[in-house]
Amino acid sequence: MNHILTVSDAVTAFADWIEPTDAELDAIDAEMPVIRAEMELLDAQIITIDRTPTMLDERRIRRARRRVLAAHRDHINGAGGQTGGVA
Repeated sequence: MNHILTVSDAVTAFADWIEPTDAELDAIDAEMPVIRAEMELLDAQIITIDRTPTMLDERRIRRARRRVLAAHRDHINGAGGQTGGVA
């Protein structure tokens, strides 16, 4: 009988680096406002999947989109000042 070994099993079986580094965790923390804003937008869009959006739904989606854009802007401007990138 031949055993089937998946690629992910082969990679993770020997990986000592499976845990995220402190730098990776810091990067995730810095990006959390963007992630939260995108989750709010997704929630607002999911609500309207099976029905016609009301005016309140449309307003909620517009506000969530604005929050996503603002979070992206703030994240880029914050990172741009540290790394010398374009803001």
